[in-house]
Amino acid sequence: MKNVVLKATRRDTQAGKTVKALRREGLLPAVMYGHNFKPVSILLEAHAANLALAGLSASTIVTVELEGVESATLVREKQKDYLKNRLLHVDFQVVSLTEKIRAAVNIDLTGTSPAVKDYNAVIVTNVSSVNVEALPRDLPERIQVDISALKAVGDAIHVRDLQVSSAVTVLTDPDEIVVVATGAAAEEVVETAEVAEPEVIERGKKEEE
Repeated sequence: MKNVVLKATRRDTQAGKTVKALRREGLLPAVMYGHNFKPVSILLEAHAANLALAGLSASTIVTVELEGVESATLVREKQKDYLKNRLLHVDFQVVSLTEKIRAAVNIDLTGTSPAVKDYNAVIVTNVSSVNVEALPRDLPERIQVDISALKAVGDAIHVRDLQVSSAVTVLTDPDEIVVVATGAAAEEVVETAEVAEPEVIERGKKEEE
């Protein structure tokens, strides 16, 4: 598992600086909270935090060092400016390394399905993440699923088929389909019915008496 360490300083709410002013100084506002942990507002170096947290999964342990004390955390929420591609605020949940926690773990598809090549199948993903329970250090960052097992149309991989460590308990319904090979969508053929032209009846002149 990737080792991510961020150094933080306590945010002095009495300083009177606005969040915008802090961001202009290259600082990223954040908060730490958790079980038996008093919530505290913190500041991170924005550039370093953006680089370190980019692409991390929700189950990746992030160590936050505050005033010489290191805390194991999970990133629970990230507010982001997508236009400028930068973080605006981060919520860190402090966790105990000796207590099991629950987290969502993303699923990554690997390999190539023979059903696509041989039967022109379409691979449909039904579940992109699963909920698991484990000690923080045992949480997988991602669960890889090899779709080469999908050999024919209709073949599917269920949650119960996922390969995880014995230290990890999957909480998602085992019968849930993760990915399935389906038949390619057939083109809809719309038959155009021939429409008979209306018969034009020309009114004749009234016969003279």
